Amino acid sequence: MSSRLKVAGWVALGAVAGALTTMQLQANARSSLSPLPLEEMQQLAAVFGLVKAEYVEAVDEKKLINDAIGGMVSGLDPHSQFFDKKTFKEFREGTSGKFVGVGIEIGMEDGLVKIVSPIEGSPAFRAGLKSGDLISRIDDTAVRGLSIDQAVKKMRGDPATKVSLTIYRKAENRTFPVTIMREEIKVQSVRSKVIEPGYAWLRISQFQDRTVDDFAKKLEEIYKQEPNLKGLVLDLRNDPGGLLDGAIAVSAAFLPRNVEVVSTNGQIAESKASYKATPEDYRRRASDDPLKRLPAALKNVPLVVLVNEGSASASEIVAGALQDHKRATIMGAQTFGKGSVQTVRQLGPETALKITTARYYTPNGRAIQAKGIVPDVLLDETAEGNVFAALRMREADLEKHLNNGPEDNEARQKAREEARAKLEAEYAKRAEPPKPLPEFGSAEDFPLVQALNQLKGQPVIASKTAVERKAEAPSTTTP
Repeated sequence: MSSRLKVAGWVALGAVAGALTTMQLQANARSSLSPLPLEEMQQLAAVFGLVKAEYVEAVDEKKLINDAIGGMVSGLDPHSQFFDKKTFKEFREGTSGKFVGVGIEIGMEDGLVKIVSPIEGSPAFRAGLKSGDLISRIDDTAVRGLSIDQAVKKMRGDPATKVSLTIYRKAENRTFPVTIMREEIKVQSVRSKVIEPGYAWLRISQFQDRTVDDFAKKLEEIYKQEPNLKGLVLDLRNDPGGLLDGAIAVSAAFLPRNVEVVSTNGQIAESKASYKATPEDYRRRASDDPLKRLPAALKNVPLVVLVNEGSASASEIVAGALQDHKRATIMGAQTFGKGSVQTVRQLGPETALKITTARYYTPNGRAIQAKGIVPDVLLDETAEGNVFAALRMREADLEKHLNNGPEDNEARQKAREEARAKLEAEYAKRAEPPKPLPEFGSAEDFPLVQALNQLKGQPVIASKTAVERKAEAPSTTTP
């Protein structure tokens, strides 16, 4: 496939990839519910001994054990994972919203790293980097040919260390070097602005430790500027999820007190739960309730939620709750479909196990796993149609994903490949590659324009080609 057709969603530099809903951290793993299979354990020990004794070169014993644990867990589903020292550190950085780097949100364009936005106050911001700048080299490494994750790793590092970036600024048609000192960055997971008098846009890019506080502050700022707010667009596009309590809090900001937001169900007792729009279910420990400062009018302000194929996990919880309670109009594309809950069990000071412990359900009992949330109004990405939708992976495309009943994976894969081939053939006939999608929240953001039309009671240009991607047979598990 042409590299021009490879799509990467916007990611915050240093954010942990993937969609997960983390319920808790615990010090010890649970004991086994049944006796260990003796014969298989003996085989495992025998293989360990053979590799140790006969492999072509010496192998570190600790690495062998970690690899064995990692293989056992990765065979379960796409979201369970063993964290060694390095990956556990990265995981905690991703959920805390803090990392060491230069401080830019990035995407990819024509094989180069594109700066979507420098994080305000970051080293990149102070160095004068701008939205739309392209990074062609990181230190002595050419960016072309690197994946977005590889580029992220090269720009991250230890505090007070330097990284040199070669920047191409299209607007000025010039290339220049910039040397930046890395420092700890606090990711801003919430952005907002008043788009026009009476109407505002609020975007959540990921549900992190600070998201609820930032969400409340941004809403306070909106109401200071627009005390008589007529409509709000909550943008959850490409939000991969994050912390469960954040999803409950954001939902609770718009819903009546004590209504159900989400329920979970799994094998063990603690995985069977119902979470409601109440501070007891989203407030952490003895912390203050950040939502209590919000105006009462927020409970009734007309609301549109924008979602797409990259909206997953915690963002699907919010969209599903607001849809079931008829509190918002959901617009966009069918979401990713990650309807499972991961619990992090700390195994030692620097290692942990992230394991899938439950499925989650919307207030009406809908299982989202491998289906997602179907919007009330399906929208295209642009006025010309969907550019990259056929290429995007969803939960049902992932190997070993949790099923909700019988599946026809072969048919799904065939349909996906046919769509990919059709798109590539279409663009092969054109003289130029497809244009990158406009930045979320910009004046050229087609779905946002349609969301505003919905709030104003004006005509909405719904998609004429997008259809619901059918889920598997309904799950026999009940919440």
